[in-house]
Amino acid sequence: MKPDSSRTAYDGTLIGVTVERWGEHEREIVEHPGAVAIVAIDREGMLNEAVRTELVELPAGTLEEGEAALASARRELQEETGLTGGTWRQVAAFYTTPGFCRERMHLFFAEELERGDASPESDEELEVVRWARAEIAERVAEIEDAKTLAGLLLYLHHSEADDVGKVG
Repeated sequence: MKPDSSRTAYDGTLIGVTVERWGEHEREIVEHPGAVAIVAIDREGMLNEAVRTELVELPAGTLEEGEAALASARRELQEETGLTGGTWRQVAAFYTTPGFCRERMHLFFAEELERGDASPESDEELEVVRWARAEIAERVAEIEDAKTLAGLLLYLHHSEADDVGKVG
């Protein structure tokens, strides 16, 4: 389906706003280049998350023009937490708020990561928190960020599925 008409109402450096007409109704849509989020597990089996003020969230960031999702995820993880290396797999892609925004988030699991020094952007005040895998299910109700909830619930689901049939 396509709108009857559309026009650009705002064209910024990070986002744009398109106004679409669907019959008698207008809809404002935030245009976003997409983003990545990472469930980051270090070699000690600890989940690493970036905390902005008091909001606990997965390391995440915006895709740069022409950048592959995996490259963006690796860059963002190193910048925000200092974690590098490990094994990576993309597990999902989803729209963050499909009612008014075209931001598509790519979710990765990264495990066996090496710890190093973070290099956050100058406008980012971050603290890295670490949770043992066993704590995630107990603490998920504390999370207020949707991508983090989705990422952790998918991680728990995949971890349970991976454990099925394992001996010892």
